[in-house]
Amino acid sequence: MLTQPTINDAAETVARLNARFATASTLKDAWLPLWQECYQYSLPNRVSSVTGTGYSRPRMDQVYDGTAADAVDQLASSMLSQLTPPWARWFGFSPGSQIPADDQPQLGAALDEIADVMQNHFDLSNFAIEAHQCYLDLVTVGTACLMFEPAPLGDTSAFKFTAVPLCQLALLEGPGGRLDTVFRASDMTLAIMDSRFHMAQLPENLREKLKKDQDSTVQVIEAVVPTGFGDYEYTAYIRQDNIILCNARLPRNPFICFRWLKAPGEVYGRSPVMKALPDIKTANKVVELVLKNATIAVTGIWQAEDDGILNPANIKLVPGAIIPKAAGSKGLTPLEAPGKFDVSQLMLNDMRARINHALLADQLTMINQPMMSATEVLERSAAMARILGATYGRLQSEFLTPLLMQAISILMLREEIPLMILDGTQVKLNYRSPLARLQSNFEATNTLNWLRAVDSLGPAAKMSVNYKDAVLWLAKSMGAPMELIATQQEQMESGIQHFVDAISEIGAAGQE
Repeated sequence: MLTQPTINDAAETVARLNARFATASTLKDAWLPLWQECYQYSLPNRVSSVTGTGYSRPRMDQVYDGTAADAVDQLASSMLSQLTPPWARWFGFSPGSQIPADDQPQLGAALDEIADVMQNHFDLSNFAIEAHQCYLDLVTVGTACLMFEPAPLGDTSAFKFTAVPLCQLALLEGPGGRLDTVFRASDMTLAIMDSRFHMAQLPENLREKLKKDQDSTVQVIEAVVPTGFGDYEYTAYIRQDNIILCNARLPRNPFICFRWLKAPGEVYGRSPVMKALPDIKTANKVVELVLKNATIAVTGIWQAEDDGILNPANIKLVPGAIIPKAAGSKGLTPLEAPGKFDVSQLMLNDMRARINHALLADQLTMINQPMMSATEVLERSAAMARILGATYGRLQSEFLTPLLMQAISILMLREEIPLMILDGTQVKLNYRSPLARLQSNFEATNTLNWLRAVDSLGPAAKMSVNYKDAVLWLAKSMGAPMELIATQQEQMESGIQHFVDAISEIGAAGQE
């Protein structure tokens, strides 16, 4: 619902939002030096400055060791493939607890079709690209933000995603512990404002000023604040002029902010790079000193008598060079170094091992080795699930669930899927990513072992097993499509057909 506030309302709204924006910015300022170091040593090709709204040149000249950068990339790519794998179903819907068992196969097949529609929109959108950028931010600085908007009509997908850098964000935590108050400060040209806020009415003097210089920008604040009634107030305004570009009530927050882990009393998250930052900085310094020692070993340190003939400024240490010297003088002689700088073998291996362990690189790189047995693969996958258990729980609550709820809201608004409410009684949301299925696979394996043990005990023991419900439970645990499960009518028809076939076989054997 869009509204057009009056001038007095606009000034009051902007003043109220600016006060909260100042509070959020103050909380953010304490994290800026730490974020700067994390980006500098672990993601140097990203924006090096996180203090403003714009971009600055990456500082690659101060990075000498690439262990952290490689481990960050591996962990982010692994999270993309383990949590939200592209072109694979990582979520699904199943009948709720109040749905009768006889109706579950038919409803489950319809819910699978809805999940297919949603998955198709995710696959055709830019979700995988932008989500990977968010995972890089999450691993590096512990907090990431993905903006989820409806795509314009006519696009291949109904979804549009934007990975928002932390340099543009100021966040506040709500009573529920989630980052539900978001301020985004970005510099926009007139063309961008007209594209994003086509209903905005700019003053003619400002519009003419921006038209004269098409590259000139103004700072636009996008604020999303919960109203307390289950929806959000979205306001976009030009900060210095108190001009509101857009004011709307949204059912869900388009900015999905999530954290790696969180300390009590803190708003922003903490990352594995922060834990390994002392080792990362030390390893980077050691490699820098090793390289400096290598240049000394190649060029050497020399001494010469000050005989008035030898000019050090004119000496070039190249093959075939002739260096003049005075008669009777020693000329240019090498100076022996007092010792060898040989700490790389003593320290680097240990520090790099700790960096890889903190960023889970040692857990991720060996899972698919061909010499590993199936049992070892399962054990290492289980170890990874235990390590990422707390992080996965937070990501499921702060990232995956809001992401899917926003997707459902957009598709229901476009009438591409029917109206449904994920309350757990009628429809349940299930996660089917590789990491989410680990626990279900272990439970399914234990259940199958129990069924084999019961089967070995004889017919009397088999009578205690409800095989119909066991098949339904295994299908849900293993993520099998519900359309593969026969309905009650299909089971009855199949039973009648088996009975007819059996009678026919008996009759044929009697005739023989």
